[in-house]
Amino acid sequence: MSLLIDTHNHLDYPDFDAARPGLLAECARLGVIRQVLIGVERSQWPQLWRVATDNAGLHAAPGLHPLYLQRHQEADIQALRTFCLERRSDSRLCALGEIGLDYFIETPDKTRQAWFFEQQVRLAIELDLPVLLHVRRAHADVVRILKRLKPPRAGIAHAFSGSYEEAREYLRLGFKIGLGGAPTWPQAKRLQRVLPQLPLEGVVLETDAPDMPPAMHPDVRNSPTHLPAICAALAPLWQVSAETLAATTTRNACAVFGWDADALA
Repeated sequence: MSLLIDTHNHLDYPDFDAARPGLLAECARLGVIRQVLIGVERSQWPQLWRVATDNAGLHAAPGLHPLYLQRHQEADIQALRTFCLERRSDSRLCALGEIGLDYFIETPDKTRQAWFFEQQVRLAIELDLPVLLHVRRAHADVVRILKRLKPPRAGIAHAFSGSYEEAREYLRLGFKIGLGGAPTWPQAKRLQRVLPQLPLEGVVLETDAPDMPPAMHPDVRNSPTHLPAICAALAPLWQVSAETLAATTTRNACAVFGWDADALA
């Protein structure tokens, strides 16, 4: 059985509460052995941590999402620092995320978004953690900030849907490209042309559950149990087997989070 890591989902959300035990059992059966649960705002971090620490194979990446900008306060940066320092010795704290810039929304406050993003990248550098990026229509500004701050642990460009040139910028900075359900849809022609140009060593897999369902599960809530189907759908883009893509992306994810790939079981 191929072992897989879901590098980005929101399994801590309350709408998973009733289904979570069965879902995690099914993940184990399918070989989805580790999952990274993603932070979006300060009030959510305690629930994020509870779910991650109450269940085997789950890890947490607290952060301040740019789409929740109106809920964030500048004091939340210090709160994030304190939250992480209190858990620094716990391996289930694996990254900061999801953080970044989002210019897709109507009239984005680019200055305030950039301040929160930069502060969190600086914090990740201080804590020696990778960052999980949320980027929409803002690749140039994100890359500019990353080039200036140079986070040594890099991280993952989550839900990537950009150009080859944009992907190459992240790869040059040491980041991996996060891929989930979006490229499985027939209409994602441009992305399907971009991905085979990327080295397998530069990609990781994710679901972003409950969002971004893959084409083979269009009418149901997205789930980490869909990761094997996503892997199988994307593997032909590189003309490799699903087993090869699973093994490579699992090693890549372990490299990002500092996990021992040989110790996975």
